[in-house]
Amino acid sequence: MAGMVEQVGPPGRDDITAYAAERTGGASVRVGALAPLTRPGWVQAGRHLLAGMELAVSEVNDGGGIAGRPLELVVRDTAADPRRAGAAVEELAGLGVAALAGEYHSVVARAAAARAHALGLPFLCSSAVLDALTEEPTDRVARLSPPQSHGWQVYADFLLRAGHERIALATEPSVYWASGTGILREYVAPRGGTVIELDARALTPAGLCDELAGHRASALLLLAGHPEPAVSIVRSVRRDPRLAEVTIGAPAGQPEFAEWATLLGDEGTAIPFLRYLPERLSPLGARVEAALRARLAHPPSFVAFEGYDTIAVLADALRAGGAGRTRPAADWSRVTVEGTRGRIRFSRTPGISVWQWTGAPVQVVDRDPSEPGRFRVLQVAEMRWASLSGPVG
Repeated sequence: MAGMVEQVGPPGRDDITAYAAERTGGASVRVGALAPLTRPGWVQAGRHLLAGMELAVSEVNDGGGIAGRPLELVVRDTAADPRRAGAAVEELAGLGVAALAGEYHSVVARAAAARAHALGLPFLCSSAVLDALTEEPTDRVARLSPPQSHGWQVYADFLLRAGHERIALATEPSVYWASGTGILREYVAPRGGTVIELDARALTPAGLCDELAGHRASALLLLAGHPEPAVSIVRSVRRDPRLAEVTIGAPAGQPEFAEWATLLGDEGTAIPFLRYLPERLSPLGARVEAALRARLAHPPSFVAFEGYDTIAVLADALRAGGAGRTRPAADWSRVTVEGTRGRIRFSRTPGISVWQWTGAPVQVVDRDPSEPGRFRVLQVAEMRWASLSGPVG
């Protein structure tokens, strides 16, 4: 059963699109997919996430679907708006989807998770990392990406090992950025480091450079939106002779996507960021990478692999648990799936309110100055979390 695209609703509104298999008897099993596909959302991330999910849906249907029924992906554009995401969850629940999948932005995923929990609808979050994805423990929500408290501690460890003791943050108001700031402070301060906050909204890029020079920081982390003000900050720092030795970092992953290299060129290289890929892809990962490259016309980001793995996991869970919404469509404790980045199992983790994959690989990488399209792996975290302190915030 090959996949096909079915357009629903007028273009330009919510980009309401259903990706379905050919109907060959029986109603489809519908999964609601959330992704930022328009501004102010991070559109490239949304497109990569959706590309991974589409590919997996096509492969599931080619393999017989869900107990002979085709799998259908019903997409809603969140545009990085938590209220829009909450409304989309309500709508998708009304349409009878068996489960929810996706979302990239943490604050948006948190809103979606809250509604999914309230409605009793299973939700597998693909990419959002905010630790407090729900306010209370829930059996309905699971997550593939590592929580922020793990990934950002890996990043802080990388900075300290590189000798950075005075670390400046260019921050914007956001629950996500505030959480990241707290994690960095909690990890850096006991190890002799100092974290300095600079308000990226109150300061111009030139003013931020003045503050950075005055504080004698050796690293500046971009805890700010993409493309702006992050791109303008990078340009200003790179062109300021006082800051020639300052390392720019982006733990949230802004340099991952091709748009970064297009906007900044050589100035966007040598900026370490977090990426959730293994050092070497498995045969499955390599096959999926080739298929995603063909769909996207450029190398897939780790977000595209997260999208693929999300559907692979949900398909397995739906086959095991049934596709009706009157009972849980996913028993996360029993899931064991070979994903593109390792074997996926979920467990309960102290400080995390949702079911969590603790085996997600974590790398610190940057773009190679000699070849901006190539990524250099700077540090690889162990897949077990025991070496790091417990979740923060």
